[in-house]
Amino acid sequence: MHLNYHFLRFLCPRLQETMQGFVAVACFSQNKDELVIEWKKEEETRFLRAHFLPPQIYYSLPENFQRAKRNSIDLFPELIGEKIKSCQVLSFERAFYFEMESGMILLLKLHGNRSNILLYEPNQEFPIRVFRNALLEDKSLNWRELEKPLDLSQSQFEALSGNASKFLPTLGKIPRAFLLKKGYPEADLGEKWTQMQEMIDMLGSPLFTLVQEDEDIHLTLLPSENAIGQYSDPLEALNALFHKALVIGALEREKKQLAKSYADQIKRTENFMQKAKAKLEELQNSPPPAQIADVIMANLHEFSDGVLSKNLFNFYTEDEIKITLKQNQKPQELAANLYRKSKNREIEWKQLEEAIDSKEKRLSELQHLAEQVELMDGFRDLKEFKKNHKSEIKDAKNQESLPFRQFNIYGLEVWVGKSSKDNDEMLRRFVHKNDIWLHARQAPGSHTIIRNPAGNKIANAVLERAASLAAYYSKLKNESLAPVIYTEAKYVRKIKGSAPGSVMVDREKTLLVKPEGPNQEISGDIKD
Repeated sequence: MHLNYHFLRFLCPRLQETMQGFVAVACFSQNKDELVIEWKKEEETRFLRAHFLPPQIYYSLPENFQRAKRNSIDLFPELIGEKIKSCQVLSFERAFYFEMESGMILLLKLHGNRSNILLYEPNQEFPIRVFRNALLEDKSLNWRELEKPLDLSQSQFEALSGNASKFLPTLGKIPRAFLLKKGYPEADLGEKWTQMQEMIDMLGSPLFTLVQEDEDIHLTLLPSENAIGQYSDPLEALNALFHKALVIGALEREKKQLAKSYADQIKRTENFMQKAKAKLEELQNSPPPAQIADVIMANLHEFSDGVLSKNLFNFYTEDEIKITLKQNQKPQELAANLYRKSKNREIEWKQLEEAIDSKEKRLSELQHLAEQVELMDGFRDLKEFKKNHKSEIKDAKNQESLPFRQFNIYGLEVWVGKSSKDNDEMLRRFVHKNDIWLHARQAPGSHTIIRNPAGNKIANAVLERAASLAAYYSKLKNESLAPVIYTEAKYVRKIKGSAPGSVMVDREKTLLVKPEGPNQEISGDIKD
């Protein structure tokens, strides 16, 4: 209600008592949506601080304010040297003004997100200065036309059928919510009149309460169960609101934002570790494919004369296993594939162990950072924290501006382009020649990259999972199986003049995979 007429009618007499005779000595802005005016009277100093960044519309009149040495601009030069004669509220309007001894008017229009400060020369209809120039209609605003005479008689109330908003348009959100809680809409006309008069009486009592509901702090003239402070001085209440809602509120919002960021990272890291450990345990407890290959190689004679299927004795487990060849496949070829899978299995095993170790260290770091955020109790702590973790916070803020989504598969980074233009930007600015490039075969879709600048061997499990992402982020998303081509990024080139996302590819190979999105990742994707 700090923007409301019912509060302003108490504030303005107090401001006249406090500010009469003060002279404007400086008017400046050091933030885009905040105007500060410095006033002096002999040895006394007051500042009018108006913070009009939607939806945080607040103003205050503190005795102290430290102007920044840089990034500050002087405004409203005509106001400098002007002395305050009076402070007046506009009848039934969310606006008030300071009248100068010269006749100049400084108007504070408090219309929510369209709040503004306007300066008028004596006897002029339109302002010579407007703080928020983007509000074009304010440049032709005649402040004298803002006042609204209202008929608050019972006959007028009855003529409007008890419509509270039409009878008293200045009520605002908080008084309307108060009436709603009292059952006003369902009451008969007589009861509505009684409730309206009771509320008007409350609005006429100079007791100002700060209320906190969830994260919001507001000022009210009505009783509330969530009061965090009460004041008899409207100026003191206004300054307390500014400090608690904007200054402390900004700290809490930043703390909450940081805490949420770390909580999300902790959750993703824990999910990754849980799934990676489960996969590692599965690998550790299952026999390597090389054992089956050894059995085949020891029994090559069993597949003579075109035999495609045979039950063989597994000398590792001492039981029988059934080996089936494809048409025209030699047993040596099947054994070679199994030896290759066994080698890839070792690579996957090693990558999982390294990833788990790395994530355990990262989890410990994140938990420590989250504890530091929780213990902050002032902007100095926050500033020091942000300074010490500048690059990390900057990286987190820049994630949404990257041209690709980020995932983590068994400890390896995987990128998926967000659009055709983003595909081009990703290839041009971010990809290393040894990275693995994947794309749905002969279908529109996102370019997918497995980060591999060192040129290491990529485990089949990583390759297949990245391919399933490439298929998912393509027109083949709903197919049961989709072909995906892959090659090293150095064999992918952009042809000048070609359409966004269009490339030429050499030395590609093809995988047939099931399209699977990020929520189906067994090792726990980490998204941007």
